[in-house]
Amino acid sequence: MSLKHFENSFNNVHQRMGLTLYGAIWLQAVIGFLRPHRGSRGRSVWFFVHWLMGTAVSILGIINVYTGLHSYHKKTSRSIKFWTMIFTGEISFIAFLYLFQDKWDYILKQGVVLGNEPVQPTTDKKISPPDKQKDSSIESC
Repeated sequence: MSLKHFENSFNNVHQRMGLTLYGAIWLQAVIGFLRPHRGSRGRSVWFFVHWLMGTAVSILGIINVYTGLHSYHKKTSRSIKFWTMIFTGEISFIAFLYLFQDKWDYILKQGVVLGNEPVQPTTDKKISPPDKQKDSSIESC
């Protein structure tokens, strides 16, 4: 779409990085379809390459938005502060959600009490039925 509808001479970083990202996204999809079976030798190498490319495409995509905003500013002399703040807020929110979801199970396991809920004491010991308990009076400490 960019090649067909816009005057792209690929003379700035934003346009070149966008074209590179476009190719990398297609390459990522092809690599995804060529996934080796689990347990095969190349699976761990494939996983690392696929993960690394996906992470790189995401980070470079974020950087490319900022370079695009700066290119827009250079071309039009319009202020980009508002859009930079909006995009930075969006990325920060997404990063927070990503990191929060990673720790959500950990938070739930801590027994954190929020609000005015009463604190319930927890015990780690499981009490077995009386017939299965040992007579502790015979054993020495």
